[in-house]
Amino acid sequence: MLSAIIFLPLIGAVVIALLPRDSVRGPKWVAALFSAASLVVSLVMFYQYNRAADGPQFVERYLWMPTLNIQYYLGVDGLNLPMVVLTTLLTFLAILGSWNPIKFRLKEYYALLLLLELGILGVFSSLDMLMFFLFWEVELIPMYLLISIWGPAPERREYAALKFVLYTVFGSALMLVGILTLYFNSTPHTFDMMVLRQSSLPAIVQTIAFIFLFVAFAIKLPVFPLHTWLPWAHVEAPTAVSVLLAGVLLKMGGYGMFRLCYSLLPDAAKQFAIVIAVLAVINILYGAIVSMVQDDLKKLVAFSSVSHMGYVLLGLAAMNHLSLSGAALQMFTHGTITGLMFLLVGGVYEKTHTRSIARMGGLAPMMPWLAIFWVMAGLASLGLPGMSGFVAEFLVFLGAYQAPGMAVYTVLGAAGIVVTAAYILWMLQRVFFGPVKSGMEHVQDAKGLDLVPLFVLMAVVLLVGIYPAILTDIIGPGVEPIINKIGPAMAVALR
Repeated sequence: MLSAIIFLPLIGAVVIALLPRDSVRGPKWVAALFSAASLVVSLVMFYQYNRAADGPQFVERYLWMPTLNIQYYLGVDGLNLPMVVLTTLLTFLAILGSWNPIKFRLKEYYALLLLLELGILGVFSSLDMLMFFLFWEVELIPMYLLISIWGPAPERREYAALKFVLYTVFGSALMLVGILTLYFNSTPHTFDMMVLRQSSLPAIVQTIAFIFLFVAFAIKLPVFPLHTWLPWAHVEAPTAVSVLLAGVLLKMGGYGMFRLCYSLLPDAAKQFAIVIAVLAVINILYGAIVSMVQDDLKKLVAFSSVSHMGYVLLGLAAMNHLSLSGAALQMFTHGTITGLMFLLVGGVYEKTHTRSIARMGGLAPMMPWLAIFWVMAGLASLGLPGMSGFVAEFLVFLGAYQAPGMAVYTVLGAAGIVVTAAYILWMLQRVFFGPVKSGMEHVQDAKGLDLVPLFVLMAVVLLVGIYPAILTDIIGPGVEPIINKIGPAMAVALR
């Protein structure tokens, strides 16, 4: 089942490549069909997942390179199953969201979107570290091309794409060093994450591997000051690519921290807990404050992602069941909320031909659907109870406050909610309410197919907000192995 989910997009990309060059509707329908098929299989897997069982499920395991003990090893548990479903959902909706805006080189565009999905799904599903690394590299080229070819500003998109590549390659080099450190210090040598999770590596090995792996994943998350590639990539990417970038590519960094740094290297994680807590607070407050001063609507949402990923770091730093569950849930909820917000940014840009907040105003009467969705997405982003963002942040703060030595960091992190409410509400007031700005009198609302992704994502946000157990019942057992390895020594480390 996992192989089907991962490689259906690859089959779709090959089919698109075989279509005639002048085909307009063909690439769209093929991409939609194969991404929908992958989504359906992932939902079936989500339904069939046994919430009471321990360990990975839907396992596929074959010896790939016997001499190096490398395996084709796939499986899902509470950490990665929500990410697999999120990836298939957002890719399908991103393809629907590209239906009207993308006008040229349709074959290449939709084939690259499917290849990007292949790489992300492979990262989330792999339980062999070398496979994890190889799939991590697969997403690099599609993302570079999608930004550099279809970005809206020819004079800046190549710079943004190149900056993304340089940061990613640097992070990949560090990750490979960390992975090889674990491989050569295991007996027998293995890339198997489940075997390494049961082993006890020397403290110095854990520390060295943790530093390399954490910095690699911090670039992708991103963590201040390694975040500077993100605003450029978001602003210069087409809307659908921004949805996938914020919705799931950033989560690869958070997931890597869960799966490798914390599951395999718990002693080093305890050693660096306070450092991670400080970085979390910086991320939360810096991202929120910088969002406050943005005039570009897309940059505002991009920097808000830096802030919200700080909550993931805060949950990781606290290292208890509540905080880790909240951090894992935050990755899913942020993916849906921010994916919705980037689709809305694209919808407003398509109608007004600007992303400048100063040039917009009083748009609500002309575009009521977009205004309604913007208000709901904004309230979800600032953590309104009844929406998914509140559940994740509440669990993070509750768990972090209970952790020894974390009260101050929790209070400082919670201050980010106030700043988030300020910039979200101020943006909504300037864009949609008040007097109509000149040139905005005749803009039109979103309609038809453009509304489908908005309704779907808003439904998911409300579903998780009202009934969070649909995910927490899965995530809770997924973080349990990390808790078991951290043990009672955590309190000493945090002091």
